[in-house]
Amino acid sequence: MSSLKSETREMLMKVSTATLATCVFKRGLRGQFIQNVQRLSKSAQNMVGEAFTLRYIPAREDLNTIEVFKDRSHPQRSAIEACPAGAVMVIDSRKDARAASAGGILVGRLRARGVAGVVTDGGFRDSAEIAELGIPAYHQRPSAPTNLTHHHAIDVNVPIGCGDAPVFPGDVIVGDADGVIVLPAHLADELAQEAFNMTIYEDFVTEEVARGRSIVGLYPNTDPKSTEDFLAWRMKVGR
Repeated sequence: MSSLKSETREMLMKVSTATLATCVFKRGLRGQFIQNVQRLSKSAQNMVGEAFTLRYIPAREDLNTIEVFKDRSHPQRSAIEACPAGAVMVIDSRKDARAASAGGILVGRLRARGVAGVVTDGGFRDSAEIAELGIPAYHQRPSAPTNLTHHHAIDVNVPIGCGDAPVFPGDVIVGDADGVIVLPAHLADELAQEAFNMTIYEDFVTEEVARGRSIVGLYPNTDPKSTEDFLAWRMKVGR
């Protein structure tokens, strides 16, 4: 059962990974942004969900023949069927896109099961098909060869690294057009609230800058006049 609060999920749907990255940086965390992944899906909506992980190690030829898929307990297949609705599947492919982490059928199965998204630091095959599925999907680049040529699925729902970011099962994953960030589970509520409030202030700043105002004292807010103007703006716009 998910421990992610509905109000936290709702706030995270409305904030950017850039704002969240600033929030985690304030807490001394520098490596939470998954490096070198890009969004395949066309939806502008954020991806938000708790991490459910799959880990690959380098393939060994005698252990990774096409016959392994006859095993119903194969970790890749069992992970697809076990990932909970509302979660984000995060795949540790060792930043290796020489072989596909998954393809259109498996990602389609995740979508049908209500999974909130999927991220790999490797590549997906059937990338054009996945882009049309309507499930948020992030990868390094397209890759056609079967995962068996370079990846051995070894662990399900264990701590992993994905694009140099540490990911623990249950961490909160947020993705937008810029990429994907990992929020430590115990910080998710406060990070969501802080980022939500920061976003309101940034919207105010954007309007002020568009009107010609200098960023000095405004962004970041180091001038009491900026706070005074912001509070007046919030009253006016009802935020």
